[in-house]
Amino acid sequence: RRYMEKVIMKAARTDNGYCCSCDIITGWVVAYTGDIDGFKNYVQESVDFWLEGRREKGEDYPKVFDGEYELVYDFDIATLLDYYRGVFSFSALQTITGINQKQLAHYASRVSSPRPKQAKKIKVGLRKLAKDIEMVTF
Repeated sequence: RRYMEKVIMKAARTDNGYCCSCDIITGWVVAYTGDIDGFKNYVQESVDFWLEGRREKGEDYPKVFDGEYELVYDFDIATLLDYYRGVFSFSALQTITGINQKQLAHYASRVSSPRPKQAKKIKVGLRKLAKDIEMVTF
């Protein structure tokens, strides 16, 4: 069985929307004004347009795009926390991540940036929550 390849999109929130880049698409950057769903659609359209241009000109591009692939968004910590604070209180996020809620608030507002170990702890906590929710049946 063949698995769908994942293409990592490094994404972040901006004042008016979102932006992202991708390590395997050299020089490609996207900025979008609007919500997250519109952003994801815009990114897919932009990648499709970029690929079409490369193919038409006979230029090289990453071969991952020849098969089935999925765009996976790797949001920076401030963006993740900013998004989830609209869903959970910082107290709940403290329980989920194991990091003090005051510190989480500083990360979300970009007053400070987490060390790599702290960033990983936050992402692991949120992934665990997602897996726990996925296992719930209704």
